[in-house]
Amino acid sequence: MNTKKEILIGFVVGLIANTVGTLLYILLFSEFNIVETFQAAIEQEHIGSLLALGAILNLVAFFGFLRLKRDNRAKGVLLATVITALVILYYKVF
Repeated sequence: MNTKKEILIGFVVGLIANTVGTLLYILLFSEFNIVETFQAAIEQEHIGSLLALGAILNLVAFFGFLRLKRDNRAKGVLLATVITALVILYYKVF
């Protein structure tokens, strides 16, 4: 398969894993529903922390792809994680 396509698949998996991880964290550990939790995180400037906790699920995708010998997909997950880190940095600085 094409290398760029493999990286794109990994990137999409990384974004989905981050989203699912964030939502899973909210559902398991928050007293409020998803919308209220996001609003409170934005108001209290904790959205970066919420995204970072959601990115933990990217570890599973990354090492899963490495175990399956899908190195280019693992690179895509890593790229998604780096972009998430840049978004977190943006929220922390601005």
